[in-house]
Amino acid sequence: MAKEKKLTPMMAQYQKMRRSLPEDILLFYRLGDFYEMFFEDAKTAATLLNVALTKRNDVPMCGVPHHAAQGYIAKLIQAGKRVAIAEQTTAPEAGKIVEREIAQVISAGTVSDITLLDDTRHNYIAAVYQVGKQIGLACADHSTGEFTVAEFEHLDALQDALQRLGPKELIIGDDQISEFGHLRGCLPYDGYAFLTDQAKFALCDHFKVQSLRGFGCDQMTAAVSAAGAILHYLSYQLRRSCDHLRHLSVRTDSEHVIIDASSQRNLDLVDSPTGRQHSLLGALDRTATPMGARKLRDWVLHPLRDLTLLTARQDLIEAFLAEPFLLGQCREQLRGIRDIERTTSRLSQNSGNARDLMSLMTSLKKIPNLRSHLDALSTESSQTSNLQSQILQQLHVFKELVRLLESALTDEPPASTKDGGIIRDGYLSELDDLRSASSSGKQWLAELQETERKRTGIDTLKIKFNNVFGYFLEVTKAKLDLVPDDYQRKQTMA
Repeated sequence: MAKEKKLTPMMAQYQKMRRSLPEDILLFYRLGDFYEMFFEDAKTAATLLNVALTKRNDVPMCGVPHHAAQGYIAKLIQAGKRVAIAEQTTAPEAGKIVEREIAQVISAGTVSDITLLDDTRHNYIAAVYQVGKQIGLACADHSTGEFTVAEFEHLDALQDALQRLGPKELIIGDDQISEFGHLRGCLPYDGYAFLTDQAKFALCDHFKVQSLRGFGCDQMTAAVSAAGAILHYLSYQLRRSCDHLRHLSVRTDSEHVIIDASSQRNLDLVDSPTGRQHSLLGALDRTATPMGARKLRDWVLHPLRDLTLLTARQDLIEAFLAEPFLLGQCREQLRGIRDIERTTSRLSQNSGNARDLMSLMTSLKKIPNLRSHLDALSTESSQTSNLQSQILQQLHVFKELVRLLESALTDEPPASTKDGGIIRDGYLSELDDLRSASSSGKQWLAELQETERKRTGIDTLKIKFNNVFGYFLEVTKAKLDLVPDDYQRKQTMA
């Protein structure tokens, strides 16, 4: 590798960014309309992406167009890589280097591209840490906002849980590699992030609480350490917002039948050697929404122990089967509901677009009818009625939000927020004025010039432009006495 003193300022900037990242992360460095990679990153990416590897001043390099980057990033993620995105933060100026910063790191556990996400299962990042005899496990699905913790006394129980959950990433403390380094796909991470006091402080600060007692995990030291490490990993190494992780739930085995990893495989619960369609889940899954598909998978892997609740579920299903027309009406409404969990997560992280807003509006409009159909269902037992009532209470109607989205969004908004055309004409007069100025700028300037001439009485007033001041008003010396007080003098010409 070339010595840094011989590198150009741009390459020195690149090297500094590269050294701040772990070796397994590839750096996409924004250079105009391309993301460029250099040195070993270029060699690795060129092979995996099947793009040309070139050299400049003996520096290996390759690049991909920024507008097509998502497809290339997807290939790298599928190949087990993580990708850091370095974006330009200042405009190019002659004689000055463009400032850049790492905006985010994309990993298998944080992808937001729907082509990389399986609708039917969660996309977990997991962390494992041991304190004394207790083994803590934390899982976060960054795409939905789910955040859970659990503790185990034996390694076998942990491995069974990991088999059921199937995390896309698994981090362990770099001080516990001897204990957990054998776990498949594990990634050693800074042990500082797992320290109990540090983890508790990070979690309390994140949730804006004084203690974790309200989440039921304040005494689960190992689990809290793992949860704090996940927050640290997401926030600092991956540069991701965690604002949508708003609750921490405790997973307990007391409510569910424990299924070990061997039984899960042998019973073909969710997968089968001949394909998912030949598993128990494949036979049962007639869900109409992505959220339902994920919930059913979780139910199959965590069967209930509570006979009363189990019977109530069966009775509610029987009640639906007894009224096929009502069942059909409910399914019709459900089929129109998109993946609300992942849609709202993208929007809350500012990574969504106008079509996500349209999808949210379409989904929320289905809920009133869905509630009506479910409310009309006749149930006999009190347990079944209670379950029905619980479901109805969770189906919130957002009339004001739907009204706002309907009035604000165009009927067919573009996929990219950069294209404009998202807000409906007539929704906001100020926006309409700005659009008019943008689409018919010359005409708008001519009208403004005429308006100012009439208002001031300066019939020679002109609107002009230069690179120093941008647009400005030009007034001759003979008319200076007519200049109104709301004008600001910028320059006096000789």
